[in-house]
Amino acid sequence: MAGMTRPLLNRRLAEFGTTIFAEMSALAVRTGAINLGQGFPDTDGPEQIREAAVRALRDGRGNQYPPGPGVPELRTAVAEHQLKRYGLAYDPDTEVLVTAGATEAIAASLLALLEPGDEVIALEPYYDSYAACIAMAGATRVPVTLRPHEGAYHLDLDELRNAVTDRTRLILLNTPHNPTGTVLTRGELTAVAELAVARDLLVVTDEVYEHLVFDDAEHVPIASLPGMRERTVTIGSAGKTYSFTGWKVGWITATPALTTAVRSAKQFLTYVSSGPFQYAIAEALRLPDTYFDDLRADLQAKRDLLSDGLAQAGFEVYRPAGTYFVTTDIRPLGESDGFAFCRALPERAGVVAIPNAVFYDHQDEGAPFVRFAFCKRLDVLEEAVSRLKRL
Repeated sequence: MAGMTRPLLNRRLAEFGTTIFAEMSALAVRTGAINLGQGFPDTDGPEQIREAAVRALRDGRGNQYPPGPGVPELRTAVAEHQLKRYGLAYDPDTEVLVTAGATEAIAASLLALLEPGDEVIALEPYYDSYAACIAMAGATRVPVTLRPHEGAYHLDLDELRNAVTDRTRLILLNTPHNPTGTVLTRGELTAVAELAVARDLLVVTDEVYEHLVFDDAEHVPIASLPGMRERTVTIGSAGKTYSFTGWKVGWITATPALTTAVRSAKQFLTYVSSGPFQYAIAEALRLPDTYFDDLRADLQAKRDLLSDGLAQAGFEVYRPAGTYFVTTDIRPLGESDGFAFCRALPERAGVVAIPNAVFYDHQDEGAPFVRFAFCKRLDVLEEAVSRLKRL
């Protein structure tokens, strides 16, 4: 614009630009490649839950603004879920807040709890919205890097302890962890909890993949550990567990004081969202255990199919203990630049993946790693594996 010398975009967001997911998804459409980049299923979730949303629409439930904290039916179902699964008792009226997916829960939590000058420790690599939300709050992110060793990624607890300063306000956790597939152990989480208590830190924990754990892995909410319930905001979501990512139904559970703080920010973001879908997710949270068992078994089989195929194609594979992503190392293929590799992969093999370097502050740490999603139909994964053999 004439006379405009100052950039239009807020300088806090200038470094982020368009997300890699938009770029790679557009590349998949343009080339006709199989999109194993963005993490969304290619089939809908349970028919009975979809029908529950239809009933809510037809019955006029949620077609107008729902209550700001979320519909009572969903808040009650969230509280029941936390108690049944983890022994965590929350008051649905004062300690549960429904959000527009986990993404809004992250944004509202960080905007509410951070001041300019605060430091936030985040496990690197991290979901890209973490960095943007920390920046929007005017805080400083301090990455602690998960590094691969003996087939899996691990947290260096000494590095975590050394990252804490007098300016540290909170630790931002994600377990099961996207993109590495790591599930933090009870021992690791106990050490994090002891550090948070000793240094009087808040913890915001993104647990949207809580039901997607494999083999002998155990999901442990850090809020269940001694001294942590009063300082933890736990984030959950329906999208990953029920394969309705477009509904954007998430939530937080926390003490009344923390919930009130997060709601103060959330009310000026979306205010409310997903009215009829909230009633459907209330029913989904009460599905029998067999649903969750079958979901894990299905995804574990898909994990193994894709992981084995990637290994046969020449990648070094870090078989995930959780989530529906598998991270690979491209150096055995004679490659070292994940960005260049992923931009060329659709033409070379007809498959789209995501370069992990976008999830790092220290991009050199993530340069040779590439992430694939396996939340797709078996025939799609089989075709992707067949195409990757071209490498």
